[in-house]
Amino acid sequence: MNEGGPSFCWTMAGKKGRQWRSMCKGLVLGTLLTSCMILLYCLSTPQVHFSLPEVPVPYSCAHRPSQIHPKPATNSSQQTTGQTCTPKVDIMFMKTHKTASSTFLNILFRFGEKHRLKFAFPDSRNDFFYPSLFQRSQVKDYRPGMCFNVICNHMRFNAPEVAKLLPMDTSYITILRDPAELFESSFHYFGRLVPFTWKIPGDDKLTEFLRDPHYYFDAGFNSFYLKNLLFFDFGQDNTLELDDPRVEEGVKFIADRFQLVMLVEYFEESLILLKDALCWEMDDLLFFKLNARKGSTVSKLTPELRARALEWNAIDWKLYQHFNKTFWRKVDAYGLKRMAEDVAELRRRNAEMASICIEGGRAVEAGSIQETAMQPWQPIGEKSIMGYNLKKNVDKAHRKLCRKMLTPELQYLTELGVNLWITRLWGHVRDIINW
Repeated sequence: MNEGGPSFCWTMAGKKGRQWRSMCKGLVLGTLLTSCMILLYCLSTPQVHFSLPEVPVPYSCAHRPSQIHPKPATNSSQQTTGQTCTPKVDIMFMKTHKTASSTFLNILFRFGEKHRLKFAFPDSRNDFFYPSLFQRSQVKDYRPGMCFNVICNHMRFNAPEVAKLLPMDTSYITILRDPAELFESSFHYFGRLVPFTWKIPGDDKLTEFLRDPHYYFDAGFNSFYLKNLLFFDFGQDNTLELDDPRVEEGVKFIADRFQLVMLVEYFEESLILLKDALCWEMDDLLFFKLNARKGSTVSKLTPELRARALEWNAIDWKLYQHFNKTFWRKVDAYGLKRMAEDVAELRRRNAEMASICIEGGRAVEAGSIQETAMQPWQPIGEKSIMGYNLKKNVDKAHRKLCRKMLTPELQYLTELGVNLWITRLWGHVRDIINW
């Protein structure tokens, strides 16, 4: 037994040495990459105009009879009321992280093209210089008084600046997700970009972190991704204690500004409420689920881990519970029977489109996607986001719609004229480096 002792010790020492070397390499590489990207972001940041003139935003430039056609209004019994409603086309969609928002963006892009709407897009990347607070000057080619109908890319919400960009009667929409599930998804997707996670030992870093989050967490670079991310996205302080009065004020601030807060867990019901609120048509709601993760990469949260995740993200949980209540009040007002019928109709139409458009009828892993144009953006270190293959012989009547419904967010943004050179460069760097 003792004869093997020195050899065993040398082996353990060798393992620890390799682990330390690997960690050091990761730290150096991460620091270099982070520094380079920060430098690029700074170089590409548009000049901020601190004294932009206050030019009133004109009434919507899309409300023209040749483009927008009124449709009959219905009541909770699905009976035509004799009145008509005009589709609302001025929309602020607050795109929160890891909340099926890319799927909704695809719906918005198609709706915008259908009605020839003017999008307020970022310049050089796919977000408005997140995590900095949104500024009008970040909008591509912005000039005071310009007319925009839709803004929908990732931002850190800044209500006064958004209000100066869009018409006064703009509809404010957003989406939330169960904070425990959101935290698991965010930890998987962004974890490698948060330096404090590099010191978490073991293979199951999520479980280890939730065992004692206060021990590992520090409010350093990118830490907002892993604590009350929803509250942070809305421009609030995600590090507050739950009993801080600013938390309740923040929830009220959000409730006062957003007419509809959708829920990921009830995505189809959310779309039906959207259709009703904005006077859209059922065809406007068709969708395929984009940016879905393959099942093997999803950590199944035990009841204990779920409770820990909710405790750690207590502000997000408070936010979600508030809007879960308002959501179901809206569903009750819409009519439960009517909602069930409309959801069934939407699912039927989506299934029909899947049979027309998607090869094999379902999503496939990244390695099985045949067209580069259909490849979704992947997190660092793995290819866990699934995508689709377009059927080869789609009939002419559906070909254009099928391709648009299946197009990932970055590719669609490019088609709409957004220059994503920073995002593309970052993608090439990640592809080259072996993480």
